[in-house]
Amino acid sequence: MMAPRPLTPADLPAAAAIHAAAFADETWGAEQLAALLAAPGTWGLAAEQAGSLAGFLLLRLAADEVEVLTLAVAPAARRRGLAATLLRTGLAQALALGATRGFLEVGADNPAALALYRASGWRCVGRRPKYYRRGADALLMRLDLVGPEQPLLA
Repeated sequence: MMAPRPLTPADLPAAAAIHAAAFADETWGAEQLAALLAAPGTWGLAAEQAGSLAGFLLLRLAADEVEVLTLAVAPAARRRGLAATLLRTGLAQALALGATRGFLEVGADNPAALALYRASGWRCVGRRPKYYRRGADALLMRLDLVGPEQPLLA
């Protein structure tokens, strides 16, 4: 896999398709992704395989906090480290921009994402019951980007 590159407006139709495959009941279309990408403090990263978009990450920086808005990898490209590479690259960029901690929400029923985040040092700091349309709870997770342990950035 090549190093992640900036997500561009031209990537958004493919990103929307990847998002739909990853989050069938919480899909974000190309228009929603474009609005997010255009918002102040927001940026995205794209991962390609064989010349096609294989995954993407959207982040938003506010003061010294970065929020992972979404992270999705195409089904055929999963289990190859793309999500971890996107996350590591995005958080390194956020750290360079002054972020000291990260936050995200993840479905309590998403074991692959939970394994990625826990292995990367994120910890659960809250729960939003029945947050998603499918009725699943959202777990609120936090990662300290500065301090003695940042396994993802090492």
